[in-house]
Amino acid sequence: MAIINQATKELQVKIVYYGPAKSGKTTNLEQVHSNVQVPETSAKGKLTSLATSSDRTLFFDFFPLEAVAIRGFKTKFALFTVPGQVIYNATRQIVLRGVDGIVFVADSQYDKMEENVETFKHLEDNLKTLNLNLADIPYVMQYNKRDLPDAAPMEYMDFVLNNREVQVPSFEASASKTEGVFETLNMITRMLLHKFLSDSGRK
Repeated sequence: MAIINQATKELQVKIVYYGPAKSGKTTNLEQVHSNVQVPETSAKGKLTSLATSSDRTLFFDFFPLEAVAIRGFKTKFALFTVPGQVIYNATRQIVLRGVDGIVFVADSQYDKMEENVETFKHLEDNLKTLNLNLADIPYVMQYNKRDLPDAAPMEYMDFVLNNREVQVPSFEASASKTEGVFETLNMITRMLLHKFLSDSGRK
């Protein structure tokens, strides 16, 4: 849950990257951590990875990113990923606790579409278990691995994963090349800042 401290003018939010195994969640965070440019007055935390011997993220990747002041607020983002494998679903729920925004990282390959759909359904179910509703949480879609030859068209990806009354922003990405990584992050952070600072201003 976002923490808004009016006294110190600080806003802290938690963003979770969610998606099937090997869809590029960890790669997104690694690219952000390696390439993000922060002012001298800000800081980025250490990227912490807890991985299995098969080099998949078991628990989470996490690092706090401090952004420049917006509307007088110093903004801190904590970025996490969840494990992609279903057997670690309980860990997914733990990581989702207190989530403010979500980036759903889908694998654009046709043969991964069923896994994308199943993982998105698991996301909704896990949020319900935590008494949360996806409709109340800012989230964006990232269609990763667009550089692969068997990547499905963006229109198809949106039809399968973003076919709702109100579509959320979606982005093409090739996280291994840093393409689409910051566009995705910028959008979810903008959505969170708009939500929480607007709410704060009305109180």
